[in-house]
Amino acid sequence: MGLDLIQKYFSGFTTQQIDQLSKMEGLYKDWNSKINVISRKDIDNLYPNHILHSLSISAFMSFSPGSRILDLGTGGGFPGIPLAIMFPETNFHLIDGTRKKIHVVQEVASALGLTNVKAQHIRAEELKGRYDFIVSRAVAPIDRLEEWSRPLISKKDKNAIPNGLITLKGGHLKEELKSLPRGSYFEKIPIQEFFPEPFYEEKYLIYLQMN
Repeated sequence: MGLDLIQKYFSGFTTQQIDQLSKMEGLYKDWNSKINVISRKDIDNLYPNHILHSLSISAFMSFSPGSRILDLGTGGGFPGIPLAIMFPETNFHLIDGTRKKIHVVQEVASALGLTNVKAQHIRAEELKGRYDFIVSRAVAPIDRLEEWSRPLISKKDKNAIPNGLITLKGGHLKEELKSLPRGSYFEKIPIQEFFPEPFYEEKYLIYLQMN
C-alpha cells in the first residue's frame, strides 16, 4: 500500500503533490539505510503507518494559507513533511533535539522541493517564535506538550479552529488527559473515524485549544 492508500482518502492533488508523495518512499528508504529515523521493520509500512497517520491532522482541519505550524519533536519529519505537501501555502517549522534526524529532514525536504519547510536542531524551550498550531506525534505526555507549547501559541486566530496543540497518540489516554490544567478544552478523536484501517485501532488525534 503506497500512494494509492493516500488517494483512497484524499483527492484533488496537484501533479506536484503526487510526485512529492510518490518520492517519499525512495527517499526515506535511502536515508533510513544510513541514519535510522524509522524502525527498520516499519519502513515498508511508510504510507499507512507514517504518511497517512500524519495526514489525519489534515482530515481534522485545513490550515489557512500563511499559517505558521510548529512540528515539535519531528523525528524523521512526521507529521510535518506530509502536512507541508498537503498545505503548500502554509509555513512549517520542524524541530528536533537530535541533530542527525534534522539532517535527514532537511535533505528530504530539499529533495521534495518543499520551500515551505524549515528544519532546525533546537529544543522547544529555546524557541522564541509564535505559531498558530503546534503538531506532534508520540513525543511526550500531553501535560509536557502543553507546558512547552503554551508560550509559543499566537494569540490571534487565522483558522476556522482556535489556535492550539494537535497531537497524535495511541493507547489508553484517560489518565494522561487528566493531567491537563483544570478547565482545558480538548477533543479526543479516534483516527479510525477518518481512516477505518486496522492500524489505527486505539490511535487518536487530540486537539487542545490554547488561546
